[in-house]
Amino acid sequence: MRFLALASAAALGLLTISSGSVGQKPDNQINPTSLVFEKRGEAALAAGNLVAANDALETAVVADPKNRAAFVSLGKVAQAQQMPGKAIRYYKNALLLEPNDLAALSAEGDALVQRGAVDRAKDNLARVQKLCGNAACPAATTLAAAIAKGPPAPVQTAQVTDKVPPKGQEVTTPEKN
Repeated sequence: MRFLALASAAALGLLTISSGSVGQKPDNQINPTSLVFEKRGEAALAAGNLVAANDALETAVVADPKNRAAFVSLGKVAQAQQMPGKAIRYYKNALLLEPNDLAALSAEGDALVQRGAVDRAKDNLARVQKLCGNAACPAATTLAAAIAKGPPAPVQTAQVTDKVPPKGQEVTTPEKN
């Protein structure tokens, strides 16, 4: 009799734990609203409207945080805006959901090259090639081409000088109306 209270408490605890997982939906079922906004974002990205693409894709992620494709597309938007660090963060979010996502691995490698981290991009290429096996793999081909091209040239800023030219040798710019 003295074990009855302990046994019933343990049974109640197990019931509580197991009932929480019954109500969760599987990872492969994405919210339809999220999919609609993802498609809008991808269409805006294809049209070159980065602001609208970003807005729609962020809405897709809010509607369903398990939408890997929306994270990958957000990364592409960030890369198009010359923000590879932000793009890498989005690709990491996608890879947290599925570590073997070829699109996310390849795109992250491309962003790493854009950022100048070619060695880390080569690690991504090795992972992509391992996942693809011997089959022809567009993700590996695209990433290999980005690595071969190398990082973009650094942007040079205008040089500022505090020298004043001699009288009569000043350079004037035409006035704009």
